[in-house]
Amino acid sequence: MNKDILNDLITYLESLHHIKADDIPDLDLYMDQVTGFMDDHLAKVKRHPEDKALTKTMINNYAKNRLLPAPVKKRYSREHILILLFIYYYKGVLNLTDIQTILEPINQKYFSNDKDLSLEDIYETVFSLEDKRMSHLIDDVTDKFETASLMFPEDNDTSESLSPEDRDELRMFAFLGELGFDVYLKRQMMERIIDQIRASQKDKEMKESTQKRAVKKK
Repeated sequence: MNKDILNDLITYLESLHHIKADDIPDLDLYMDQVTGFMDDHLAKVKRHPEDKALTKTMINNYAKNRLLPAPVKKRYSREHILILLFIYYYKGVLNLTDIQTILEPINQKYFSNDKDLSLEDIYETVFSLEDKRMSHLIDDVTDKFETASLMFPEDNDTSESLSPEDRDELRMFAFLGELGFDVYLKRQMMERIIDQIRASQKDKEMKESTQKRAVKKK
């Protein structure tokens, strides 16, 4: 395989950085301003330049599904933007129901509260390991690329008759397969954790309901 492909991927990964909390305006924004902010700051991670990072319909849908607290007088605060960013990063691998399960306790405990630990603190802490994780990711992608480059070798009985073009095509297929399998397994783990969170939440709700009924009987 052409190593330019790997170099291009590494250059792309190195150019990606999460939106800093300091980049988010202090003043509350209207819907059009929110979508404009997201489009501008997420331009590098959009697959096509014409794609929209976020639309009005998406935002309304997130609020409807209780992923995002309702705006105040049609305006969205810095905290709204932070939650929307969490949703954006999660939605590539999880469905809205799972994201709602993850964000519900965060919204309830840290959205517009007077606790010492703010939503902004949580956001910056979660992404504080970005540089370290990116370095590990680049090493992992490089390893996968080099492994795939050695597949379907010329001296193998089953692949020696392949043309150079077919060989590169199959190696690229193997590389994509390695990347995809990694994503698949990580999604499986995330869904398993979310199911455990959901079960724990149901147990808590049942206990609270039982306690309330017991109090009423007294």
